[in-house]
Amino acid sequence: MEQAGSWGAEPVVLLPGMMCDARVFTPQLHALSAQAPVMVAPLHGGDRVDAIATHILSMLPERFALLGLSMGGIVALEILRRAPARVTRLCLMATTPLSETPDQAAMREPLIVSARTGGLEQALQQSLPPEVLAPGTRRLEILNLVRQMGLDLGAALFVDQSRALQRRLDQQATARRCQVPTLIMCGEYDRLTPVKRHEFLAELIPHAGLEIISGAGHLPGLEQPEAVNRALLDWLAAPTGAEAEG
Repeated sequence: MEQAGSWGAEPVVLLPGMMCDARVFTPQLHALSAQAPVMVAPLHGGDRVDAIATHILSMLPERFALLGLSMGGIVALEILRRAPARVTRLCLMATTPLSETPDQAAMREPLIVSARTGGLEQALQQSLPPEVLAPGTRRLEILNLVRQMGLDLGAALFVDQSRALQRRLDQQATARRCQVPTLIMCGEYDRLTPVKRHEFLAELIPHAGLEIISGAGHLPGLEQPEAVNRALLDWLAAPTGAEAEG
């Protein structure tokens, strides 16, 4: 870790959303990699959030800043629950600490069947409908990128991630115990995880900051990259408890 410290910041680990890869963070990789080592950890490792978190933790540096987008935020909270001493700061974007309701879990079943029987593209489109992104000229471009990422990752991963989301634990207690600099970020047009959900999450975490991104929906890092990058650079610059004491 001494070598990473010479960059002026700890390594940054980015966890993408469901059926997304590093392309969902392209603007953030360009902006943050000038300041610190950055890696994207794909959400592989099984069909339960705890298994995915364990798999990812086995590959990460000893201490790191952690950013989770959507499903990545759910996994990030599990990583924080399992290894709080390794997380130096936390950013949760377009996500929720809540478990899935029975109705929400049941709605995933036809999508799982579709993915298993040659209908992955349709399942992806139903999982991220256009209205969860902000209106505007870039909506179609972003939806096409998300569709391509999902097709590249394949049906087996769609099923595993769907099952993991269905079975996920409530993480409100984990959020309340968080003691590191935390940024909660969401898009003003996000219908999948609305602003009110993020206000609730920011109240759970002690001293968390809340950034509502204008002109963005569920994927603010792609929809409004400049605003998101500014907020993330400020988050990375905030002193951790150890730095403040030092």
